Amino acid sequence: MTTSLFSRPAWIGIVTCAAILALLPVLNLSFEPGHALHVSSYTVALIGKFMCYAMAALALDLVWGYTGILSLGHGLFFALGGYAHGMYLMRAIGRDGVYQSSLPDFMVFLDWKDYPWYWSFTDNFWYCMVLVVLVPGLLAFLFGFFAFRSRIKGVYFSIITQAMTFAFMLLFFRNNTGFGGNNGFTDFKRILGFTITAPATKAALYLVTLFFLLGSLLLCRWIVKSKLGRVLQAVRDSESRLMFIGYNPLWFKLFVWTLSAVLCGIAGALYVPQVGIINPSEMSAANSIEMVVWAAVGGRGSLLGPILGAFSVNGLKSWFTAAFPDLWLFALGLLFILVTLFMPQGLLGLAKKLRQEKEAA
Repeated sequence: MTTSLFSRPAWIGIVTCAAILALLPVLNLSFEPGHALHVSSYTVALIGKFMCYAMAALALDLVWGYTGILSLGHGLFFALGGYAHGMYLMRAIGRDGVYQSSLPDFMVFLDWKDYPWYWSFTDNFWYCMVLVVLVPGLLAFLFGFFAFRSRIKGVYFSIITQAMTFAFMLLFFRNNTGFGGNNGFTDFKRILGFTITAPATKAALYLVTLFFLLGSLLLCRWIVKSKLGRVLQAVRDSESRLMFIGYNPLWFKLFVWTLSAVLCGIAGALYVPQVGIINPSEMSAANSIEMVVWAAVGGRGSLLGPILGAFSVNGLKSWFTAAFPDLWLFALGLLFILVTLFMPQGLLGLAKKLRQEKEAA
């Protein structure tokens, strides 16, 4: 088992990073622009987005790094959580939209007379939070049950998850399905009665995201260190031997797969109010593949690695798309190849190797 997460230096690093991250919105609110200690609203929003990505990468690592299940469809669960929260935000707009109707502007434009049944009660925040957990979780449970019961694994499972994600993306792109079509949900005004663009509201959303990221990390750590975690790693290393000694891998795989989807859905729900939009492009194959790259670059099977990878890759993406916007996908592919060939344990594994070499010298 990887122990770097549980060492004393690792915990010191986690607490230090969490304190620094928590300080950023405080500096944003406490100091005026131009002050040496001021942190821009753009930086706070960007780091908040990165934390959502880190949470999604952590969820993926739980199934890929520790259970050996490579998913190329986690972008779907991320988007479903975002859509569930996004509809609450759309309904909170009320009559402040372009058409001054209680229906979202895209529904008025398409001559909808009322909300479809599946959007009933979505004007209630807590009901939508239940949907954020329930919808990705239920879909993952049903899909995983039939896939794992049929003993679909390896590359075949990965391809099926990508096909499922692509099918949902096509469904959500349709204007007549009630998901906003190509534009999705955007132009949010309020959340729980607070102006969503207000600096204090953005700071609160940022801190809630940090709380959930740390909570997810602790939850995953508890699972990995438990007997359940050892069984999950046995599924990854030798599923046939696990079955031989009397374990049924189906329910273990189904549990971790469903939990991973739920964590991804929560990450998507936290992402939407901070970014201000959710549309079907979040379900694209490229987005799901990027999640795999985050985990691989940081170091899969380590929990801290995917978080590091999500911050590193997306930080690089922010700079690269501004400097060389047409070359990012090529750079991303090259990065994945280089990591696979020269850093199979990712950045975290490289740091550990360098430290061991230094101690041995």
